Amino acid sequence: MPVITFRRLDGAEDRVDAPVGASVMKAAVAHGVPGIVAECGGQAMCATCHFYVADQDLADRSLPPVSDEEDEMLDCTSAPRTAGSRLSCQIEVTDALDGLTVDVAGEGP
Repeated sequence: MPVITFRRLDGAEDRVDAPVGASVMKAAVAHGVPGIVAECGGQAMCATCHFYVADQDLADRSLPPVSDEEDEMLDCTSAPRTAGSRLSCQIEVTDALDGLTVDVAGEGP
């Protein structure tokens, strides 16, 4: 099972066993990761599951492209948008994500 690490603003990390086929958001919520609120339940309508993917991981991992809906919601996040901004509800867990570390957006990277 892929392991994804969520790094919080205070530097604490949550390592999550994420089932293949689930969204990264659902895996985070199931494990109680602080900062991944997911108010809309994964419909790309609230941006409360915003996180940052490191530049290297953007290049190395098989992440799906940002959809028009995700792009629109990323413009509405409470934390600053960066090149690595993604909504965790829009990324399906695959074996290629094993070892991924992301920064929970909170109030900025």
